[in-house]
Amino acid sequence: MILPCFDPATWGPSLDAAVEAVAAGRVIVLPTDTVYGIGADAFQPDAVAAVLAAKGRDRQMPPPVLIPNARTVDGLARDVSAPARTLMERFWPGALTIIVWAQPSLAWDLGETHGTVALRVPSHKAALALLERTGPLAVTSANRTGAPAALAAEHARDQLRDSVSVYLDAGPSPIGVASTIVDATGERLRIVRGGGIAREEIVDAVGADALEPPA
Repeated sequence: MILPCFDPATWGPSLDAAVEAVAAGRVIVLPTDTVYGIGADAFQPDAVAAVLAAKGRDRQMPPPVLIPNARTVDGLARDVSAPARTLMERFWPGALTIIVWAQPSLAWDLGETHGTVALRVPSHKAALALLERTGPLAVTSANRTGAPAALAAEHARDQLRDSVSVYLDAGPSPIGVASTIVDATGERLRIVRGGGIAREEIVDAVGADALEPPA
């Protein structure tokens, strides 16, 4: 079902339904600042597997994890570098996903992560309100693999159909392109995917020496 999520004054019942679905291990679609995402509780392996199945992915492409704020990072990640923290301070909430080393004690299974996790704080009021209630969500773009990313709830529904329990509709995605992904697990930062944050902005934040040159 598609539920409206436009106005904080009225979106309570819609968020309630999404929170209930997440708690029950079901899959939801939520708005973000970049594109719509399909997600589930990051700590329920069957729910994460359902997200990957709905998208048509296997465990070799684990989903990123959306979090409500940067304070959540240290509970999920270890050995976060100073340049990575600078990017978090500069661009979160925003269109930047940062790959870091995951805490080894975490009871989750996101797929073949090789000990890492990709984290992001989205700049979207409805998404943040949801995350404050659910905690970390494993979220990837709300489309079938190989198809265009969904920029509206109905676009996601057209692709994902009954694999999703609740669709939150907050109107068109504000940015309309996926987040930039930066790998911060090596000695220098590496841009894995271009997106909503330009390379020049990252260089401005951390300096050219902190970043691997373009391939």
